Amino acid sequence: MSSLIDAELTERPRTLPILVAGVLGFLAGQIVAAGLDLVAVRVTHFPGGMTELARTASPPWWSNVLGLGGLWVGFAVAIFYAYAYGNLHALPHQWRPRYGDFGYVLLGLGCQLTVDLLYRPFHFKGLDRPVHHLFNGARGLGFAVLVAMTMFVAPLMEEWFFRGVLYRAIAEGGRHPNSRRSVAVGVVVSAVLFALAHGEPLQFVGLALLGVVLAVLVARTGRLIPSIVTHVSFNGVAIIALIAQRAGH
Repeated sequence: MSSLIDAELTERPRTLPILVAGVLGFLAGQIVAAGLDLVAVRVTHFPGGMTELARTASPPWWSNVLGLGGLWVGFAVAIFYAYAYGNLHALPHQWRPRYGDFGYVLLGLGCQLTVDLLYRPFHFKGLDRPVHHLFNGARGLGFAVLVAMTMFVAPLMEEWFFRGVLYRAIAEGGRHPNSRRSVAVGVVVSAVLFALAHGEPLQFVGLALLGVVLAVLVARTGRLIPSIVTHVSFNGVAIIALIAQRAGH
């Protein structure tokens, strides 16, 4: 009996170590991003140095590119740990696309419109601050690079990290793997961590709701492609709106 229990335990993801690795990976990514910024500030002789860079509402495009890249390095390390040492195994068909996945573009659009409608009665100021913070200092090639990173690479890395690793570590690593309770806890915790990681208090509720939808997609489909396509579409709405706004000026 004990050998059967031991076998079951070894097959489950190591939830706590994976979550700790995720937090440490996120922090390490921030440190890597800061280090890259420091080097770039010195190379470009950025006026005011790191102090001014931290204060500016519209950082130069290269700072945002390095910030995203550094963060994803941390995500990649945490993902590697989960697979190599956390006893987490990739979903059998997590990267397999299907023709029906195009329908998730509409889901992403619907999520963005729903979040906009939920926020509209409150008339919050600064809801578009994250978008302007990323793109206001970018033109031409720099703008194109940031669009590609935020519209395609960010959804890929974030879905792999938050849903493919953190959500699954909780849902599959408990005493009753993939039970309704374990899945519900995994959905909520991964969604909250996803929202917190963006560091935007005003956007927290909207991002958490999006995180719930994305985690449910992974739970129901057993794949990452649906959540990635939905995330791409969600981000794409904001980027297209920004491009349209620029074109109108």
